[in-house]
Amino acid sequence: MKTIRLVETTLSAKQGMSFKEKLETARILDGVHVDVIETSAIAGAKANEILIKSVAQQTVNSIVSCPVLNMEEVEAAYNAVKDAKKARLNVKLPVSIVQMEYMYKKKPAAMLEMIEQMVKTAAAYIEDVEFTALDATRAEESFLAKAVETAVNAGAKTITVSDDAGEMLPDEFGAFIKGLYVSVPELHERNVGVKTGNAISMACACAFEAVRAGANQITVCASGDQPGLEEMTNILSARGEKVGAAINVDKTALKRAVSLIARFDRAMPKESLNGAELAVPAQPKKELDKNADIASVARAASLLGYDLSSEDLAKVFEAFQNMSLKKPVDARELDAIIASVALQVPPTYKLSSYVVNSGNIISATAHIVLDKLGETVQGLSAGDGPIDAAFMAIENVVGHHYELDDFEIQSVTSGREAMGEALVKLRDGGKLYSGRGISTDIIGASIRAYLNALNKIVYREANV
Repeated sequence: MKTIRLVETTLSAKQGMSFKEKLETARILDGVHVDVIETSAIAGAKANEILIKSVAQQTVNSIVSCPVLNMEEVEAAYNAVKDAKKARLNVKLPVSIVQMEYMYKKKPAAMLEMIEQMVKTAAAYIEDVEFTALDATRAEESFLAKAVETAVNAGAKTITVSDDAGEMLPDEFGAFIKGLYVSVPELHERNVGVKTGNAISMACACAFEAVRAGANQITVCASGDQPGLEEMTNILSARGEKVGAAINVDKTALKRAVSLIARFDRAMPKESLNGAELAVPAQPKKELDKNADIASVARAASLLGYDLSSEDLAKVFEAFQNMSLKKPVDARELDAIIASVALQVPPTYKLSSYVVNSGNIISATAHIVLDKLGETVQGLSAGDGPIDAAFMAIENVVGHHYELDDFEIQSVTSGREAMGEALVKLRDGGKLYSGRGISTDIIGASIRAYLNALNKIVYREANV
């Protein structure tokens, strides 16, 4: 009986989730013993890097796998996952002619060199290296075999083939996997994974046939076009014995886990912010342009969850007009404007100092020292990661827990000393308060953003 590993990709597939929701999703998946949690690629984004590090530090049961898309990302990806109890780097490169030339502007020979170089470099950092052959089912058979053989010889322990087209029938995909074993006999000594597309609603069936053909890893997602986590688990639980396959996932806790994750999954908006009925702050389809009037801005702010006074709305609209003359304003930028100019108040709490400790063998702790109207106050707390610990330490100071509605991090400059911007939204008494913080230290930026929002709440409470 062979064990089938399930690779869960919600963190990379669901970009509409907030930072906190992604951390909670990782915690849930780790709790049900999903074999591999795949994060998003770093892609030069400071927010992605800090998220991956946080996931790595809190994960106990699952392998934390970070995709690597180019040579420049190998070291950064390793640094992001190295503190995980079980870490993996997944080198992902296309092997079909169309994608090689369209995505990387490379001919087959140059792509083979790139595969060898990236896998070797990754293997020099970490033992568990995966190579994913993107668009493998549309690749030339001989080239796919060379690419897989190159990755194996360079040190890849797992080889995954991706059916990006998603148009194969189950028997065709099973034959495809069998043919790959024939072309590259070394695969019998490696883990073989599959990622099946669902263009014709055959993803689960194709994945099951791949297992029958010898594969022992399947890429799944709590929701999406590839095999669903719950669906694939149910299939393997019910019929896995027929093909000599078992799974590690805790099936009894899975239904509730998937339900919890589904609450974080945000649908894309149906209309633009210019008169939208539904809007999602993270990913609007269109932006507010310079022709938007104050009513459109007020409506967009309301859709983001804010109830602005006429005075604050006037400040937000003025700042919006200044920005919209240069470029259209999307929901993230409108969020930042509101955090910067709405309900600006004299600060009750100011940050004096902070010390945060975290690692893969200790719980994250934070010691926060604040100045409260001239008085020094301090809080100490542990948490699920350095930022969670810092926020809880602040709550210990103020003696109150506020609902964290959203938390986002993004870089505002480039380079090794990039400035990071944090946006924190706290909800109190049904009202939403946002705070913004900027620093080269992303934890410092997060603390400042939290305090910025907190001061607005405290001021309102004192002046109601």
